[in-house]
Amino acid sequence: MIDQDRLNQFLGRALGDLGGAMSATLVLVGDQLGLYRALAKEPTTPAGLARATGTHERYVREWLANQAAGGYVEYDPDSDTYSMTEEQALCMADPDSPVDVPGAYSIIEAVFHALERTRENFRSGNGMEWGEHHACLFHGTERFFRAGYNAHLLGEWLPALEGAVDKLDDGGKVADVGCGHGASTLLMARAFPASEFVGYDYHAPSIEVARQRAHDAGLGNARFEVADATGYDDGDFDVIAFFDCLHDMADPVGAARHARQALKDDGHCMLVEPFAGDSVQSNLNPVGRLYYGASSQICVPVSLARNGPALGAQAGEARLRRVMDEAGFGRFRRATETPFNLVLEARP
Repeated sequence: MIDQDRLNQFLGRALGDLGGAMSATLVLVGDQLGLYRALAKEPTTPAGLARATGTHERYVREWLANQAAGGYVEYDPDSDTYSMTEEQALCMADPDSPVDVPGAYSIIEAVFHALERTRENFRSGNGMEWGEHHACLFHGTERFFRAGYNAHLLGEWLPALEGAVDKLDDGGKVADVGCGHGASTLLMARAFPASEFVGYDYHAPSIEVARQRAHDAGLGNARFEVADATGYDDGDFDVIAFFDCLHDMADPVGAARHARQALKDDGHCMLVEPFAGDSVQSNLNPVGRLYYGASSQICVPVSLARNGPALGAQAGEARLRRVMDEAGFGRFRRATETPFNLVLEARP
């Protein structure tokens, strides 16, 4: 017999999800047309926001109502104006903030581009290479994760590695494996001008973007090379970092073993991974839901494309420890964490 209260609770959750899904493209529109940035400056009417952004008032009116219904902007019925709180503006209108929400929506866009392949993969067990995705995935991944790097990398994550910051201040050598567009590499290179930074990624178009950004920033202590995680030749590194990528790899043990060989004897291997517990039950929460969704459509297919073990975005600390142990590291610990990330340190 149907429990009416449970049915209503489920339908309420489903309705909320439908509203979020229907609004996803409107978040992208608001970001790409500058609607959030303009609205964050001052309260305004639909007509005023349309004038400020060079858009059509009738569409903007509907967009604002959608955003207000979702709690992304505020509506004042007395003045018939819309506005954003400081918190909303931080998350939606500032790409340099600690939480760049629109960047994540570009990742959502990418999984819809890949829907046909995803459906085929579920039937066949085949994979999908990172470079086969729509370019919005590369852009969105950088934006979403860059926000966390800006907020935590220099002030929390690197200092949590025992003695690493002193080495970088004195002039160390760092590898950023799976660097993508190089956001993490360039952030460190700017902070530690005496040190040398090398970003590696097997996706050549991303390396071209990283090289251009290093050039534009005038950072001569950062260089980027096309290489996979087991194929780079350089060594003698003080720090080797894997930012949100080891779980994607076809050969995570091989990548870790290669890093172990390329590290100095007193070096540090830093794994920044999506936050996860070691059981499915411990991950049945909003963060786990987001990461399992990304994992099934992006992370697992990338690994399976090369017959890898498909660790998945929710691999968890215990499974990652086994990878590093098998690779020959002698010490392993959780250095620190955020609500979205585990930061793990492995040492020879």
